[in-house]
Amino acid sequence: MQPWASTCGSPASTFEMTTHRAALSLGGNMGDVARAFVGAFQALEADRRLSVVARSHVWRTPPWGKTDQPDFLNMCALVETQLSPRDLLALCLDVETRAGRVRLERWGPRLIDIDVLAYDDVKWDDEVLTLPHPRMRERAFVLVPLAEIAPDWLIEGVRVDALAACADSGGMQADEEASALVGT
Repeated sequence: MQPWASTCGSPASTFEMTTHRAALSLGGNMGDVARAFVGAFQALEADRRLSVVARSHVWRTPPWGKTDQPDFLNMCALVETQLSPRDLLALCLDVETRAGRVRLERWGPRLIDIDVLAYDDVKWDDEVLTLPHPRMRERAFVLVPLAEIAPDWLIEGVRVDALAACADSGGMQADEEASALVGT
């Protein structure tokens, strides 16, 4: 039995038999990030248990947390999946690694980062994964793109579009060239 199965009280097959909706955030600020996003979507969809159903625009955003680095490109995607929350995270981390992601410092420069933001209305908190993402309500670079594709999604009882309206989106700009490359 998978570790997550005992956490949620459901057998592994429950996730695999049901289609779930999840929100992902993609970001990066090293190399050709837009092409890394394209590769990430291709790798994610190579798993037959996942389908990308919506993509936001790509946004150029100032760095968050560690500010002495280049601007980031950020976007969000909605997926339908039969993967469990933990298996979805494992897939995202594998896609990052295959793309060349090396984790050197928290909030530091990276080619690509893929976070699981939310998974249905599941609340999850263990040593590997917290849902909804614990810092997403603080991050305009997550909320603004997510509001484009899932404005009515509730995060802890509050609509994403309402959270985005309150977020400090100063310095964010839609990147039309990157958006066209990614296919949004």
